[in-house]
Amino acid sequence: MDNNSYNSKLKTYARGHRNDSTKAEIRMWCELLRNKKMLGYSFLRQRPIANYIADFFSKDLKLVIEVDGLSHEWEGQFEKDKARELILNALGFHVLRFSDDEVMNDIENVDRTMQHFIAEWEQDHPRIL
Repeated sequence: MDNNSYNSKLKTYARGHRNDSTKAEIRMWCELLRNKKMLGYSFLRQRPIANYIADFFSKDLKLVIEVDGLSHEWEGQFEKDKARELILNALGFHVLRFSDDEVMNDIENVDRTMQHFIAEWEQDHPRIL
């Protein structure tokens, strides 16, 4: 991530989000992302990017992962999420979205989806070891 994308003004707010994570976010972090569990890639939690806080972020993959709770079903939220995703895409980031329900009740499919994304990413961006 270039320095233009990181928003230090949101750092305190992001820390608050980390301390108040949802059950789905905690499960995603502990079971799939923490300690480079996702095929050796490093992820950060609640990372400020532009004017947003990404639930999870991998600098190497240019990947933002969002875990959407019930608030994302509120009226108008779909449009806000789509606008946010378009801005992140314009900054060069890919976005994967999962619902709380998917993470809590079908973590295996979440894992497969992320591994599929990484496999495609690596085809276009071979790792330099």
